[in-house]
Amino acid sequence: MVSTCGGCGFVYLLDQAAGAGPAITEGSTGIATLLETLPTDAARRRAHPDVWSPLEYGCHVRDVLLVQRERVLTARRTPTPAFEPMGRDERVEHDGYADQAPPAVARQLIDAAQLFANVLSRLSTSDWDRIVVYSYPRRAERSLRWVAVHTEHEVRHHLADVERQLR
Repeated sequence: MVSTCGGCGFVYLLDQAAGAGPAITEGSTGIATLLETLPTDAARRRAHPDVWSPLEYGCHVRDVLLVQRERVLTARRTPTPAFEPMGRDERVEHDGYADQAPPAVARQLIDAAQLFANVLSRLSTSDWDRIVVYSYPRRAERSLRWVAVHTEHEVRHHLADVERQLR
């Protein structure tokens, strides 16, 4: 069963999961470039109070990549691990996303993408089919293929969110 994001049109093609690493690196570079080139006040500005700023999206994507990396590594050594939500909304305040330096976040985002892509590149054919219990969008068993493709979706979706704000 193929699913599509209603918000951005991303199609979850699990048979193309091996290409997720390069796509994640490319999309993360897009966000990082925007963070490096925007004036700091523009990077921190929310277009609407209930929509994250470009900087907050950059911090979120960085943290998603770091969390997903650990999840994949856990799945390689633990049979059917269950993953709790990462606390995406709480992290905005708890980690002070809006107060971080955009150039530092840009660098960290690139590093996180490369770290995650490296872990994906080391998966064997059988590793891609390892099963995890994932809590989004509902608690369900998912393969590492799905985790990789879902992470690619996160990066692409949030790059589009940032670009939309800047128009």
